[in-house]
Amino acid sequence: SAKDMKHRLGFLLQKSDSCDYSSSQGKKEKASSSQRVSQEEVRKWADSLENLIHHDRGLAAFRAFLKSEYSEENIEFWVSCEDYKKTKSPAKLSPKARKIYDEFISVQATKEVNLDSCTREKTSHNMLEPTLSCFDEAQRKIFILMEKDSYRRFLKSPYYLDLVSPPGASCGPDNSKRSQTHTLDCNSNIISQCA
Repeated sequence: SAKDMKHRLGFLLQKSDSCDYSSSQGKKEKASSSQRVSQEEVRKWADSLENLIHHDRGLAAFRAFLKSEYSEENIEFWVSCEDYKKTKSPAKLSPKARKIYDEFISVQATKEVNLDSCTREKTSHNMLEPTLSCFDEAQRKIFILMEKDSYRRFLKSPYYLDLVSPPGASCGPDNSKRSQTHTLDCNSNIISQCA
C-alpha cells in the first residue's frame, strides 16, 4: 500500500543505526528481503527499462526510487495503462479509461504526468470512444521520458546499486563482476542495514 511505501521510503532515506519498526512492518521487511533476486536478473535491469519494470522486484525498487524523487506518477500511470490493456469486459473500458484520464491526464489531474499538448489532446479525443489502445501514445511518451531521465539516475542510486552489490559483497579488487561504471561505497548499503 501507499502507506507502507511511505514508511519504507522514510526508512531508506534515513541512515540511522536503529530500526524502530512495528513488528508487522519488520515482518514485511523480512519477507521482502527473503524474496531473493539473482544477481544475473538484477544486472539485466541495467540493460533496459523494459527488463526492470517487467520484473516485480525491479518495478518495486524503481517505484521507491521515483517516490524519493517525487515523480512516482510516471510509473503509476504506466502501470495503470498496462492494467487497463488487460480489461476483458467492453463495459468496463469507459469507466476505467475515465479514471486513468482524470487521475493522470486531465488539467485538474491529481497525479498529472508530463505530456506535450499534442499527445494530451489526442488522448482527450480518444476518451470519446475508449479502446484498449487509447492510452498507447501517452504511455509510450511517459516510458521514453522515464527511460531518458529517471531510469539513468536509478541505475546510479542506492536503490539499484544495493541490489546489484548485496551485503557481504567485497568492495575490493576481487569484486570484478560488478560494472566499473557502478561504484558503491560499502557503507551505503542502506537497504540492508536492518535486515
